[in-house]
Amino acid sequence: MRKKVKTQRASSVKAKYRASLSFRMNVLFFSIFILFSMLIFRLGYLQIVKGEEYVKELERKEEVAVNTSVPRGRIYDRYGRILVDNEPENAITYTKMQTTTTQEMLEIAEQLAMLIEQPTDRVTFRDKQDFWILKNKDAAYAKVTKEEEDALRANEELEDSEIQAEIDRLVRERITEDELNQLTEFDLEVLAIYREMASGYNLSPQIIKSENVTDAEFARVSERLSDLPGVNTTTDWKRVKLSSVSILGRTTVPSKGIPKSKLDYYLARDYSRNDRVGESYFEAQYEELLQGQKSVVKNITNKRGEVVDTITTYEGEPGSDLVTTLDIELQAEAERVVEEKLLELKSKSQSHLLDRAFFVMMNPNTGEILSIVGKKIEKDSETGKNYVVDYSYGTFTTAYEVGSTVKAATLLMAYSEGVIKPGTYLVDQPIKLAGTEPKSSIFNRNGSIPMDDIKALERSSNSYMFQIAMMIAGTRYSYNMGLRIQPDTLQTMRNGYAQFGLGVNTGIDLPNEFAGFQGELDNNGKILNFAIGQFDTYTPMQMAQYISTVANGGYRIQPRLLKEIREPSADGETLGPLVEEVTPKILNRISNTEDEINHVKKGLRQVYVGSQGSARAQFANTPYTAAGKTGTAEVVYYGPLREEFGTNTINIAHVGFAPYDNPEVAYAVLIPWATTNFNIHLGEANEIAREMLDYYFELKEKYSKNGLSASAVKQEILPPTTDEKIDEDTVEEKVTE
Repeated sequence: MRKKVKTQRASSVKAKYRASLSFRMNVLFFSIFILFSMLIFRLGYLQIVKGEEYVKELERKEEVAVNTSVPRGRIYDRYGRILVDNEPENAITYTKMQTTTTQEMLEIAEQLAMLIEQPTDRVTFRDKQDFWILKNKDAAYAKVTKEEEDALRANEELEDSEIQAEIDRLVRERITEDELNQLTEFDLEVLAIYREMASGYNLSPQIIKSENVTDAEFARVSERLSDLPGVNTTTDWKRVKLSSVSILGRTTVPSKGIPKSKLDYYLARDYSRNDRVGESYFEAQYEELLQGQKSVVKNITNKRGEVVDTITTYEGEPGSDLVTTLDIELQAEAERVVEEKLLELKSKSQSHLLDRAFFVMMNPNTGEILSIVGKKIEKDSETGKNYVVDYSYGTFTTAYEVGSTVKAATLLMAYSEGVIKPGTYLVDQPIKLAGTEPKSSIFNRNGSIPMDDIKALERSSNSYMFQIAMMIAGTRYSYNMGLRIQPDTLQTMRNGYAQFGLGVNTGIDLPNEFAGFQGELDNNGKILNFAIGQFDTYTPMQMAQYISTVANGGYRIQPRLLKEIREPSADGETLGPLVEEVTPKILNRISNTEDEINHVKKGLRQVYVGSQGSARAQFANTPYTAAGKTGTAEVVYYGPLREEFGTNTINIAHVGFAPYDNPEVAYAVLIPWATTNFNIHLGEANEIAREMLDYYFELKEKYSKNGLSASAVKQEILPPTTDEKIDEDTVEEKVTE
């Protein structure tokens, strides 16, 4: 009986569970029914009641941003004299819609070809083939048989696009020369226009022609814009240089557009393919500042892709104006002097290897470059006559042995390495190592002359520096000794020179800087050459940074060309508001005390005024105080004349600073391969330094009298100093590196 009662209780529980589950399911189904009913009702409302309204709204809200051209920023010298400007020029553009067909573009290109003259020099052989196919589609594709096409389509490994590409390749291969010759001059002009139209993006204006658009062409196209869908006449901006200084750089022209190597980089930053971009040096370095912000126009289209309205959402801004550190008047005189001395040297006998000369002047306390000059002699291949080109970028992209100009760094390195102290006496004498010819100072081939470090700088003692190198190597000189050096000697010396900027990048704000070549220590005796600047090679810019480091008390300052960033001028008469003033950047402090640096500076002063100073002839009578070091390096030629490789020749150099007690400028002169005559003294490097230092102080007085200042709050825009004008499409003068 108990078992039966238990069964009745279980049945009762199951019945209650089934009843509860049924109720919950009914509630769930009812809820789903209500939700679906609401969804259907809402969809019906949107489609029936609001459908037409939303379709119209959708048709008018398809917006695509379109960039248009703005002027690049201007470039000025430190006193507001314009160096690079913009000139407006007529331009004809084409904007392709999403629905534009190839045939429609071709018809517009044909109409334009009757209104303008379009150069055809950029049309390629492939362009001609594709254009012939476009004009003769049936005849073109008949060149591929049905069997060939079926065979391609039977290949399951090929995508449709790959099949079509292979068919197109076969068609191009089979187009005959006679068929291509059927294209008339007019056809080629249409092709030249069409290729520009097709290269742009949808709804983005593509420049068809902006170079040499005549007023008549501009007017003819403007009158017919209603018959030329997508075509517009507008203003473009041509870049014009008012100085030949090559380090200002160049921009590309619209016909060239963005260089292929940087295409992805610029397209990712909303550039158009035919935008002007900085192609070299200053223009390239500061492209993002100079380019400006394009205006943004939104085209509102309907569902057929037709533009129904255009709204400008951002007016755009010209690029920032950039004030350089250059004094263009000082620069012009430096160019004249360097070119004059270069040609003077070239006119002398045994100067057949000579082809270049460099000069750099900078503020040693701020790193501001006041003048940067490179001149190079080239030969006209047709006439055989020499001509001189600007080679200012060679001051930081080419390197040479600089001779005794490094001796101040050699002394300071010796102090920091603890091998000598300021005032140490050594005997200047020929250095004879086992198995080598004696090495000596120029002024002392045979004798023994005791001298301290100051006199060693004044007289430019090689022997003193040789002995320093041996002491750094861990040994002292004795006659006919075998020279053994410590394993880290070479790197120790390189590290020492690097503190001054010799043999390392200076950090100049221009691309493609070169650190120089490092010599190979295939025999220990070359460590002596290293101490007198005849082993590793250095750039003229490194020389200027090195002497600046000595002049300013031991701080290696980054040289730079950018002084200020300014907003575009509002009135064309004064520079725009200051956005940023670039501040000096200290790269490192040399490991010498102030007393050690001042001691070496006394030696450099003696080079100019000492009774035996190597630059006394040029600097003893200056109306200002200055100090510096001359240099002559005996080198082996490795220049552009390959047939002369291995010829022994001489580099001449000079570094200095002024005024002596409170330096305002530091400068470097370098003339590689000046002569192959080892029996003459050449003073041209010293003369360049003296003439440019004189001119600097003359200009300083002149500017003071005229109230011209580089730090004026409201700075007036001044005209260029010459009538020189270089359009962006001017062919660049050839330079043989």
